[in-house]
Amino acid sequence: ERLDYSEMPEMERWVLHRLTEIDALVKSCNHSFDFARLYGAIHTFCAVDLSAFYFDVRKDSLYCDGVDDRRRRAARTVLDILFETLVRWLAPVLSFTCEEAWLTRHPGENGSVHFETFPRIDPAWRDDALAARWERVRRVRRVITGALEVERREKRIGASLQAAPKVWISLEDKEAIGDLDMAELAITSDIGIVVGKPPEDAFTIEDIKGVGVVPARAAGERCERCWNVRHDVDPASGLCGRCAAVVGSIGETVA
Repeated sequence: ERLDYSEMPEMERWVLHRLTEIDALVKSCNHSFDFARLYGAIHTFCAVDLSAFYFDVRKDSLYCDGVDDRRRRAARTVLDILFETLVRWLAPVLSFTCEEAWLTRHPGENGSVHFETFPRIDPAWRDDALAARWERVRRVRRVITGALEVERREKRIGASLQAAPKVWISLEDKEAIGDLDMAELAITSDIGIVVGKPPEDAFTIEDIKGVGVVPARAAGERCERCWNVRHDVDPASGLCGRCAAVVGSIGETVA
């Protein structure tokens, strides 16, 4: 089920680009014995780029898409690459933890992560233009998630999937977003994108100019499988169209 780089969605290619950046730092910092800088960068990558963004967005695909879905296959391919890479990079410092993780994945009496060399990162994965585009996309997302956090704090929503915010952005941000699904990236059930100046009552973040968000609740019924609020949820099964198709494809009975 491994997917070739050329077939991957942009988000997966962005993660692999980030690996090329950290790989350069791995080589530089190991050469200069600057381990504090190196492992600080790896920690930030894991906490900010992966946990707070990539994993958060892609869990819907991993849990809910069909087994052969391209997006899900791409995510699983990248997860495999991340495991093989991060465990080797971290092994010199987290020696016992990485050994346990490695042997769980690669069991064998003669196996050890400490017999492995650092992975070779494909230089073709580096894409500075893609990285610049996704920097803009993530800035827009940061404002959206900030607005939704206020809604949660005020008890107007319980989860981001209950929301369908309206977002005002600049033309440059709109061009960066292109055909990306911002509802998917912001983990909302729907979203409205408007090019123009945000209204006075919009939620904004001071250091992100030209982006404003007016939250609203999503219309429809919640799918019992993916928890997205949709208009096509079947009252009998409780499933949206996507989930009904996936469940049907794996031989389960949709009531």
